[in-house]
Parts: sequence; C-alpha cells; structure tokens
Amino acid sequence: MGSDNEPLNARPLILRLLTVVDGGILSVAEAVRACALFDISENNVRVTLARLTQSGRTESIDRGLYRLGPNGRQLGADVAAWRSAEDRLTDWSGRWIATATGGLPRSDRKALRARARALSMLGMRELDHGLYLRPDNLLGGVAAVRDRLIALGLGPEAAVFRASGFDPDREARALSLWHPDTSEESYRDGAARLTRWLYRQAEGLPLEQAARESYLLGDAAIRRIVFDPMLPAPLADEAARHAYIDTAKRFDDTGRAIWADFLAEARG
Repeated sequence: MGSDNEPLNARPLILRLLTVVDGGILSVAEAVRACALFDISENNVRVTLARLTQSGRTESIDRGLYRLGPNGRQLGADVAAWRSAEDRLTDWSGRWIATATGGLPRSDRKALRARARALSMLGMRELDHGLYLRPDNLLGGVAAVRDRLIALGLGPEAAVFRASGFDPDREARALSLWHPDTSEESYRDGAARLTRWLYRQAEGLPLEQAARESYLLGDAAIRRIVFDPMLPAPLADEAARHAYIDTAKRFDDTGRAIWADFLAEARG
C-alpha cells in the first residue's frame, strides 16, 4: 500500500484505525467517513466489519461500536512494535540463522502465504532452494527467531538453526541477498519523501487531504520498517536506517494528530 493509484482495501485501513483511535473504539460512522476518503463504499465498510468480527479480529461492544478482538490485538502489538525495532538488535558475530523449508508441504496455499509472510517479516532471504537465512543479530538468537517464525505461521515442523562456515561462493551470495533495499540511498530517499510532506503539512493542507495522504505515506513507511530485516553493518547502513526510523516516528506523530482531528469531526 502507498500509492494514490492503487485501490485501497477497507480491511487494513479499519484495523489500522483501531490501533490509533481514541480509546481504541471505532464507530461505524467514523469508519465510513474514513473509508470514503479512499472511495470505499459504506456497504463495503459494513461487510468488512462483519467479516473482521466473524474472524475475531474485531469485536462489537455496542450497537455500531467496535474495538480490536482477540485475534486482532496481537496484530496491533506487532504493528506498534516498529517503533522499538532497533532495541531488539545485538552485535553480529558473522554467523547466520537459517531455516530449511524444503520438506514442508506445499499444497495448502494459505499455509504457503503464511510461511512466506513469516520469512519476510523476519528478514529471511533464500540462499539455495528451500534454504533461507538472516544474520544472527537479533536478541534471543535462534530460539527467539524460531518462536517468532512459528507464531507467524511458518509451521512448527520447520527446521530453524544457527549456521556458519559456508563455502566462499555461498558466503558472498549471502552477503548480497538484501541489497539494495538496505542501502544508504534507499533509507535517505525514504526519509526525504516523508520530510517533504511534513513541510507541506506545516504550510496548511486541507484536513481531508492531509488525512488521506498521511495514511498512505505513513502506512507505507511503517510497513517498510515492519518488514525491514534490521541487518547489521556492513550489510546495511545502520546510521541511515536509524535516521529513517526517527523520521517515520515524527511523521507518525503528525499523522495521528491529523486523524484525531478528522475523527473528531466525524463524531461531531
């Protein structure tokens, strides 16, 4: 998500609003007004809320009022964790954390999607067929990564282990798996885009335009951080990444204030 030319789905927007709305409670009227900014119909909003409630991601607490349900609270916690992502890093000794997926079943498409998402969220890349790895620079090491992968849907039967001693060719390929997504230029350009918008907002954008644009840009920035592999140097420019995350935090603070004003108007 993140382009004005892409159709927006009501589901991620509603879930995102529930993580930032005052008191964690969202009314149907607020959801309808918010989704209208992105040309999402009222019927679509109501159908989406019903499906989210059926799946346990939201729950109805009164007529027309919703909050995150038991299956949505973990999602909310996962999304909010982007702000402290760098706190979960430790020094890198040069060893890797690897996952072997070659023996896992491949007939269940839903399981395959969950597996791919889990690997992506932990920053793991495919070195050889069915062999994924990332640097061993996360607090808790292989045990913590294994638990996180399984919680995200990798499958408890998957092998997750520490690896080292690759031959020179594989070691060189491993070191290049994440480029250019973690380059200084990539982080710098991302931060510059957010900063340019903050300057425009300071000059005074109409509230609806500011709400729409801050969601699109902010959601894309948060998603990038959530899926950032958080690599150590020299695989990533750590200073540029830190500057990007700081900029995203400032942008998110501004976006939250804009959406608080927008939803207050909806309530009024």
